Amino acid sequence: MYRGSVNGVELFLLGRTLMKIGEEAIPREGIGEWTTSVRTVVIVLLDVVEHDNSSIGEIAARTGLPQSRVSESVARLRQGGSVLTFPDPADRRRMLVRRAPEMSARVAVVAGTPVDGAVASAIGTAEPARVTEIVELLERLAGLLTPEAIARLRAPRR
Repeated sequence: MYRGSVNGVELFLLGRTLMKIGEEAIPREGIGEWTTSVRTVVIVLLDVVEHDNSSIGEIAARTGLPQSRVSESVARLRQGGSVLTFPDPADRRRMLVRRAPEMSARVAVVAGTPVDGAVASAIGTAEPARVTEIVELLERLAGLLTPEAIARLRAPRR
């Protein structure tokens, strides 16, 4: 219950809960069998979007993920049409990764899938009014705390 203040731990736990709901909301049909988690693939994709033309090692260093998981995620994203890989002109043994110029069919499916079902599962009820209320709150929060908020948190403090 909201008490008028949220501490860092409560905010962290809320973020973790929202991540789990988000993972649940991402459709898995038609992606085949992969050892990488949805979370890992999303982290890699977001890094590629922020840092086009990066090597697997650079992505691993920035995300803190093992290089093997980054490689698996890139393979999965490449198969889905979300990223392109190409040899590094400076070192032909190294592959660079960039996002695909067009939205892939997979990204379109994920972007077009509503979160209502995952929210209903998380709150333990499919009562339409309650689910709608929470989805509207999430939309409002997403509009206020955009991905740019992370960059502002990383900026040096004065």
